[in-house]
Amino acid sequence: MLFKKPESKVEVINDINRDLVTLYRCVKHHLPALVDQFRWMLVARDEFDRFMATPAETLTDIQRAARFYYLLRSSFGAKWAGATFGTAASAPPRLNLLRIEEDLSAAHLRLARVLIENRPYADILRRFDRSTTLFYLDPPYWGCEADYGRGLFTREDFTLLAGQLATLKGRFVLSLNDTPGVREVFRAFRIEAVTTRYSISAGRKAGEAPAKEVLITNFEPASKAA
Repeated sequence: MLFKKPESKVEVINDINRDLVTLYRCVKHHLPALVDQFRWMLVARDEFDRFMATPAETLTDIQRAARFYYLLRSSFGAKWAGATFGTAASAPPRLNLLRIEEDLSAAHLRLARVLIENRPYADILRRFDRSTTLFYLDPPYWGCEADYGRGLFTREDFTLLAGQLATLKGRFVLSLNDTPGVREVFRAFRIEAVTTRYSISAGRKAGEAPAKEVLITNFEPASKAA
């Protein structure tokens, strides 16, 4: 979402996944060293398996960031939890090693003035809540709580999150899958049904109906209010 939106005066990006935050910080502060990690590398299953077998805790931050980026771009559907090497007979690999510097340089420019945090969502909501703040929240989907990693977000967190959102001074946009549980927990807020298409569902067939999601807010968007 950050990389798609126009730059704001003050921007904060937060994720509880340390590997993702380490990647953001290395792109922002150590881009040349990070790019050097990909020299003479190949997009291959053996390389993917080697990275998967290497404990992230044994690496430097720059090595860790390179490992995470390689695995994320080379895995099926960019799925991190339970990642598997992605292949397609009709398309080239998603990781283009000839464009590494170009792609990461673009990200470096976008992150130059962004504050990067690695804190629990409750801390971020408390720390940055102002009447002028707009939060965008993208937690795991209902029923998929472990997809971001075990123990990072639980079913109980949905209720805790709803309670904290009810006390905000600022505004928020929360995206989730459209389920009865989601609608019940967040019933105090405005809920708008939307549709989208997923790219990581291996069993999804061509022509299948788009997936149903909801956008939950504590305000009326301008386009709807007009």
